[in-house]
Amino acid sequence: MEKDYLQLALATFNGGMWYGWKTHDSNGDKIPNDQRMTYANIKIIKDGATMPTEAEVNAKIQELKDAEQTAINKKASGKQKLLDLGLTEEEVKALIGA
Repeated sequence: MEKDYLQLALATFNGGMWYGWKTHDSNGDKIPNDQRMTYANIKIIKDGATMPTEAEVNAKIQELKDAEQTAINKKASGKQKLLDLGLTEEEVKALIGA
């Protein structure tokens, strides 16, 4: 299951659950469920919350992805360093679980 970076990013603004999803477009037509969760269909549901710009949301999404990739890279680097020190694959797996 792929991470929903849009929702992860949105949750960082306005102190958490401030948004929901529109169910109908401006013409009153129902938005299909598989098309609702987009920036264009965000609605504010918390008093005092402000809508971040799409650029701010996209920047936060990239920040989250970069942080995740950095963690992956550090884990791989640490694993390789342990192997370089002479530990076996089994020992490394026992230490770091990967």
